[in-house]
Amino acid sequence: MEGSLKYLKGFGNEFASEDSRCTGALPDGQNTPQKCPYGLYAEQLSGTAFTAPRSVNRRTWFYRIKPSVCHGPYKSFGDSGLTHEFTKIDPNPLRWGAFDLPLSENVNFIQGMNTVCGAGNLNTRNGLAIHVYLCNSSMINSAFYNSDGDFLIVPQHGKIHITTEFGKMNVIPDEICVIQQGMKFSVNVEGTARGYILEVFDNHFELPNLGPIGANGLAEPRDFWTPVAVYDDRDVYYTIHTKYQGHLFSFNQNHSPFNVVAWRGNYVPYKYNLNKFMVINSVSVDHCDPSIFTVLTCPSSKSGTAIADFVVFPPRWSVQENTFRPPYYHRNCMSEFMGLIKGKYEAKDNGFQPGGASLHTIMTAHGPDFSCFERASNVQLKPEKIAEGTMAFMFESSLCMGLTRWAASSCKLDKDYYKCWDGLKKHFHQS
Repeated sequence: MEGSLKYLKGFGNEFASEDSRCTGALPDGQNTPQKCPYGLYAEQLSGTAFTAPRSVNRRTWFYRIKPSVCHGPYKSFGDSGLTHEFTKIDPNPLRWGAFDLPLSENVNFIQGMNTVCGAGNLNTRNGLAIHVYLCNSSMINSAFYNSDGDFLIVPQHGKIHITTEFGKMNVIPDEICVIQQGMKFSVNVEGTARGYILEVFDNHFELPNLGPIGANGLAEPRDFWTPVAVYDDRDVYYTIHTKYQGHLFSFNQNHSPFNVVAWRGNYVPYKYNLNKFMVINSVSVDHCDPSIFTVLTCPSSKSGTAIADFVVFPPRWSVQENTFRPPYYHRNCMSEFMGLIKGKYEAKDNGFQPGGASLHTIMTAHGPDFSCFERASNVQLKPEKIAEGTMAFMFESSLCMGLTRWAASSCKLDKDYYKCWDGLKKHFHQS
């Protein structure tokens, strides 16, 4: 079951849901009554400091069968593909082919996460990390929560079924979901699944300000969805994993963590269909900067500068006159990590594969390859639909990202990526 959420910047509104099997499970009045309906326990999940301003304060009250405190001791989970050791520094333009899906051994979502790159410090809660997930097995009687930050999950191949404390979400390619810090969830798959994860340590994601665009455009609040409550009352052996300070720990308990009968608050998981994005584009002389494609942003303390932006490049009409229509050649004070969900990205004719990725870090030059430049420089300019059948995205950050050992040594790393610009010719003439 899935229900609608009117997603407003700052989550100024409060939302509520209760399992239809237990009408009246939400207390009428005080959040922690002396006795909750149905003999439930009240438990708060805080997503901001208690003293955060009201406009940005986030928390949710759970009314659950047993509280989260009922579990065994934490133990180190051992080695995993998750890391925050971004030790490999490389200013070269980088590109990876499609990351391999597991074919034989059973690999679930937790086991299939591998960190590609990132920046910052978990101790001071500043920075981000980018991961990929590659799995072919469901999480059975196990769950995960992130103590370090928020996950923005971008499926590229295969549907994922996510159970959370708030309810269930089905997320398919062309959709994204956000699981915020501390929220427990479990992932089931059908066959194989591959996708990307943007993790932020600082703040939470929010809708970008629209500025001169006005009241309408980009991602609309009404198009974001959050689960409805559905409890799981099973007394079974469960393993809960957490990522804490970049390392995995786990503990055991004798009941399902998804035993929430009702909840209310403004700190929730949510999903969004990228095909709902309202593209803003130039209709006159030149095209705008890629910031007009921002779906969600995680702001830094510096005004107008993001720890991370999630930017999407969907199918759209191109009608500009007398200009070079593909993305322009560029050197950026931000780091740009790109992924391709499907199709063919308009600035790259070959090599950029669905399920692969590229990274152009701070001030590393990038732009259309040779064949794209030649075609775009000579084509007849007329209104055309571009990126049909394509969905590309970008994780952009003000931080300079380093690579993990896994990403730097991957057989999918294209050592000849720089050659895609070799054919660019000198056209200069004095006349």
